[in-house]
Formats: sequence, structure tokens, C-alpha cells
Amino acid sequence: MSQSKMYKHSEPIPFYLVREDVLPEALVKTLQVKNLLASGELKTVNEATEKVGMSRSAYYKYKDGIFPLNRLERERIVTVSIDLEHRSGVLSRVLGLVASFDGNVLTIHQTIPLQGMANVVLSIELSETAGSPEELLEAVRSQAGVRRAVMIGHG
Repeated sequence: MSQSKMYKHSEPIPFYLVREDVLPEALVKTLQVKNLLASGELKTVNEATEKVGMSRSAYYKYKDGIFPLNRLERERIVTVSIDLEHRSGVLSRVLGLVASFDGNVLTIHQTIPLQGMANVVLSIELSETAGSPEELLEAVRSQAGVRRAVMIGHG
């Protein structure tokens, strides 16, 4: 597969488990830069890329495509758009359901109710012990007062 292969949002992107010693140097250095920044040892991308000996443009090219395996396992973030009836307790029940899936709400945005409906967008981090994002979405859809629920992002 060529590097220029583009994936549609609905198309799953394949992941691979690769030993570090067979990775190209630019990818290894990208991880080193990310580790320096995450640890707080260095504060800027410019400082970190200079320290490991790579260009900033190479770092930006690869930074969103490579992750240490232990971080990738923990990051299960889904963004869900939900249309709710404007009735007392509907949002509270949805949030309780998220909690029952060991979900942690990272962001929440709710519109002002119009014509008896409000839209809520939740970004949720699911733990490793939680069910799948699809199971959570189906459970949300089954809640009284939920008119529509769609996954608009995941990673």
C-alpha cells in the first residue's frame, strides 16, 4: 500500500504491531520527540526535534500516525452526537449509562432546546474494561427520550 492511500472517515484504518528495530529512523525519532514533550523535559517541538536530530516538518508529518503501544491501548475516545427530548432526567440517564460502561466524559456540549429537542455532543473515554463503542451507542439509543444517537468520531 502506498503512503498516499487516503481513508474515508467511515473506513477503518488498519493498525500494525511493528518492532522498533525495523522502523525507519524518522518514526523512532518522532516517538522520542513525543516522549520528551510528554515528560515535560522539553517544552517546545523545536527544542525536542533539535535534541533528537530531526526536522520539525518530519515530526509533524508522522506525529499523528505513531503511538507507543501502551498509550494506544488506553486511548479509546469516542464522540457521540445525541438528539434528546427536552424532558427532565433524559440527559442524566444518558450520563449514568456512560458511567455504567466505565466511560469518562471528557467534553460535553448541549444546544438550547428548540421545539422540544436538544442536541448533545459527548466526547467519552472508554476504559479497557468497558464494552465496545458500538455497544455503548446501542445502549444510548435504547434510552427513553433519546431520538437519535450517532458516533461522529473515534480514536
